[in-house]
Amino acid sequence: MNVLLSIKPEFAEKILSGGKRYEFRKTVFSDPEEVDTIFLYASSPVQRIVGAFTMDEVISDSPANLWREYGHYSGISDRSRFMSYFEGTEEGHAIEVDHVHEFDQPINPAQRTDDFSPPVSFYYLQEDSELNITRQLPEPMKQGASPDLLQFSSD
Repeated sequence: MNVLLSIKPEFAEKILSGGKRYEFRKTVFSDPEEVDTIFLYASSPVQRIVGAFTMDEVISDSPANLWREYGHYSGISDRSRFMSYFEGTEEGHAIEVDHVHEFDQPINPAQRTDDFSPPVSFYYLQEDSELNITRQLPEPMKQGASPDLLQFSSD
């Protein structure tokens, strides 16, 4: 299964350029082992699907421990900004970025499907979507018949 992940444009750029090796989240996928590809939806003002990555593993720990172990790969230089994001949560998640692919032409999902709604955090994608975004991936990232249809189930 694939995921459409909403992310601030500054962090999408850092993932695509290799400057951010971990994506941090308050909630994570129900079964990370089942996730093949994570597509990056750069939120406002970009509002485009700009690329994708595969993940290596998901590390769950306290926000303080995540910062201590992985903060230097977070794309954030300010610890207080990192900790502010996790305020009120006991556990956070670090998604380790593996293979990354930037799309030559970012995809405007609103032009491909009438009922597109950007994810609040993320949602799962299933087969036969009007988005048809897996064809943008290089062959090594494709997992056979990759799913593509939007299933609006987010965290």
